[in-house]
Amino acid sequence: MSELFDAVDALLASRAALPPPAERKRLRAAHGLTIEEVATALQVRRATVSGWESGKTEPRPPERDAYARLLDGLAKLYPAPANTGTADEDTAAPATLARTVVPESETRTPSTGQAATAAGMTAPENSQLPAPVAAAPGAAPRPVRTTGPASTSRRPGARKADPAGTPAGDTDPRFPSGPLAVVDVTDEGQVLAYCVGGLVLDVPAKSFPALVDWTLKEAKLGQPKLVGPGKDADPLLVLTEAALERYGLPATLTEEEQLAGRLPEGHKVIKQLTRAEWKLTKRGFGPWARIYRPATGSDRQCVQLCIPSWHALDTRHWGHASQLPPAELARVLGVYAARVMTPRGSTAVTGLELMTALHPPTHAVRDEATGGFRKAETKNPGSLGEDPVDPAPCEAPDGHPVLKDLPRFHVRGPAERLFEEAYDWARPMTDAECTRRNLVGLDVNLAFAAGANGLTVGLGAPTHVTHPVFDPKLPGSWLVDLSHVDLSRVKVAKDTWAELDAALLPSPFTPKGDRPQGPAWYATPTVAYAVELGYEVSPAEAYLRYDNGRYLDGWYQRLRDAYLATMADLHVAADTLPEEFLAAMDGYKNRDPDLAIVLSAIKATVKGGLGKLRERPRGENWRPGEPWRALSRPTWRPDIRAAVISRTRINLHRKIVKHAAFTGDYPVAILSDCVVYATDGASPLDFLPYRDGKPLPGGFKLGVNPGLVKHEGTQSVLWGEGVREQFNAPRLNLARYIKDGTVTDTDNGE
Repeated sequence: MSELFDAVDALLASRAALPPPAERKRLRAAHGLTIEEVATALQVRRATVSGWESGKTEPRPPERDAYARLLDGLAKLYPAPANTGTADEDTAAPATLARTVVPESETRTPSTGQAATAAGMTAPENSQLPAPVAAAPGAAPRPVRTTGPASTSRRPGARKADPAGTPAGDTDPRFPSGPLAVVDVTDEGQVLAYCVGGLVLDVPAKSFPALVDWTLKEAKLGQPKLVGPGKDADPLLVLTEAALERYGLPATLTEEEQLAGRLPEGHKVIKQLTRAEWKLTKRGFGPWARIYRPATGSDRQCVQLCIPSWHALDTRHWGHASQLPPAELARVLGVYAARVMTPRGSTAVTGLELMTALHPPTHAVRDEATGGFRKAETKNPGSLGEDPVDPAPCEAPDGHPVLKDLPRFHVRGPAERLFEEAYDWARPMTDAECTRRNLVGLDVNLAFAAGANGLTVGLGAPTHVTHPVFDPKLPGSWLVDLSHVDLSRVKVAKDTWAELDAALLPSPFTPKGDRPQGPAWYATPTVAYAVELGYEVSPAEAYLRYDNGRYLDGWYQRLRDAYLATMADLHVAADTLPEEFLAAMDGYKNRDPDLAIVLSAIKATVKGGLGKLRERPRGENWRPGEPWRALSRPTWRPDIRAAVISRTRINLHRKIVKHAAFTGDYPVAILSDCVVYATDGASPLDFLPYRDGKPLPGGFKLGVNPGLVKHEGTQSVLWGEGVREQFNAPRLNLARYIKDGTVTDTDNGE
C-alpha cells in the first residue's frame, strides 16, 4: 500500500503548483538566498534555477516537488505585499499629519510617458486625509491641516513629479511616510517635515528629545529590510538650518568641532538627550548622528540625523543638494533611498552598509527554552560573518599590526606587497598618431561595479600554501613571476593568436603599465588573465580563501538597477542604437538637475563602498603597528577590494587588446576607467569598429549598461601635444583632462 501512496504522491508532485517566475525570484531574494545556493540544495545547475526564475523553463519531477516545497515555505515567511489602500478609506487620523497637494501644472511627466500624479502619497494606516483639492493652474501647494485651528504657513516649494519607477511611500504599511523627512521651520514658526511623494507632516515637538520621540512614535518613517534576515532601516531626519536653530543646535560647526567631527560632549542638546535616556554612537553628535536606546524585542529605538549645513552631503558627490528647498531635498534623498537604501552616512559608508544589508552576518532563531528569539550561533551562508579576519601579510597596507615586526622604514617591494590598483598610464604619441586630428576619450560605465559582478571573493580567513597549482576559480593572492608574458603575441580567442605592438600597450599586470621585472603578488583575476593570454604560470606561494562566494552580486545588481532607472528618467535608455545613445547622452544631466545629483551619488556609492574595504587610519592618534577603528569591522577586507580592482583593470585591458588586434589602433592614455585614442574623427563612432550596428565582440560597445562605454570627451591632438610641451611632460596623462580640456595640475606621470 505504501508504494501506491508513493506513486500517488509522485503524481501530485508532478503537477505541484508554482508561483509565477517573478514571484519565485522575489521569494528567493527575500530570504537572502543566491541562485547558486538554491541550485546546490536541489542538486541542479545554476543556469537551471535561473531559467525557472526567468520563465524560460519549468522544473520537472523530482526537482519540481522540492522546488515547490521551498517556495511554499518561503511564501509563508514572506507573503506578497498587500495593497495598503488609498486616502479615501474610512480610517481615523493622528492630529500631526498634513498633506501637500501639488497642482498639475507644477508636476513633470515621468520619462515613461505616464501622467504624473498630483496628489503625492496616500494616507498612513489608521488615518483619514481630505481628498486632493483641485488647485488653480500655477497655484503653489501648501499643507492642509487635518485637525485643529487653521494656520498660515510658508508655502512649501512645488514638488517635481517623482521619477518613473520610484516606489511610493506607502509600499509598506508600517512606514507610510517613507524612509526620511526633511525638517524645516516656516517663516511663521511652524515646524514641518517634508517626506517623499509630497507628503508634509506637522511636527509638534518642542524639544530635541521630543523630536526623536515623535519620529519613532508618530511619524511612521522607515524602510523595510532589503532581504529576509536583514533589519529595517531606521528613520532618517534631515535638519535644515532653521530646524537646527529651533532645537538649540548651531547652524554650522566651529573649526575645532569640524576637526573633531562632532559637537562637544557638554553641549546642552546632548545633555537633554542624556536626561531623556537617549544614547549616541561612538562618533557622537556629528553630521550623521545616530540616537538610540537599546532595543526591546522588535521595537525600533534608533533615529539617524543628516545635517547638510555641517557638510553631511559632500558636494563632490551630492552637488548642490544641501542648497535645495526642503521638498526638493526630500525628493532627491527619497529617490536615492528607494533605489539604493536609506543613507547611513557618506556615500562610501552607505556603499559598505549596502553590502551588509544584502548579506546580514547572522539571523534570529527561536529559543526553545524561552520561546523568544535569539541570534543564531552560525553566520548566514554567503556573508562575511560578525568577526573581522586578518589579511595575509602581502594584502595588509603599511602600518598594519600583522606587519609590526618589519624593520622601521622598510619599503616593501612587489614580492612582499599586493598592489592591485586602477590604471594611471600614458605614453608619447607616435608620428602617425600626431598627424591625426583628435583625441577621443571613452569612459566605462560603473566600471568597478561591473568588475564586481559575478566575481568570486573570499568570505573567510586566508590559508597559506606553498607551490600551489593555480586555480582561476579560487580567490586569493598569488606570488608568481609574470615577466615572461609577451604582449607582442597573445591569444585573443580559443585557437587564435594576434601579433601586436607591445611598446604601444600597457602591461595588464601593473597600474602604471610597466612590465613586471620578477615575482610579484597578484589577485586571482590578474593571474587568470595571464593564462587567458596563452602563458603558463607557476606560483611560488599563495594565500587562498577556500570559504568563498559571489558576495557582491546582489550589491552590484541593486546599484546597477538604481543607475539604469535614474538614467532612464533622464531619457537615456538601454538597448538603443549607438547613434541614439550618443544623442541621448548629449546634455542628459540638464533634463533634471535633481536626478543628476542622485546619479552622482549612486556612482560615488560604488567607488566609495569599495574604497571602504581598505579604509586607512583617520586621525585617531594612530601609530604604525597599532590597530585602527576600521579593522574592527568584518567588512574591512582589502583582499576583496584588490580582487575587484584587478578584475576591472583586466576587463579594460581585454577590450584594448581586442580593439588593437582588429583595428591596429592603440590607446595613448588610460586613467582608471577612461581610455583615450588618437583618431581623425570627433566621435567614438569614427573609430569603434561597428558593423551593421553590431560592435566588435569583446571590444568596446557604446551603451548605458555597466561595463559598456560612453563618450567622455574630444580634444584636438594639437591641444594634447601643446599641454605636454607646456609642462615638458611627454607622458602627461591626457585622460585626466580629456573631458573639458582644462588642465588643473601638472602631474607628468614620469
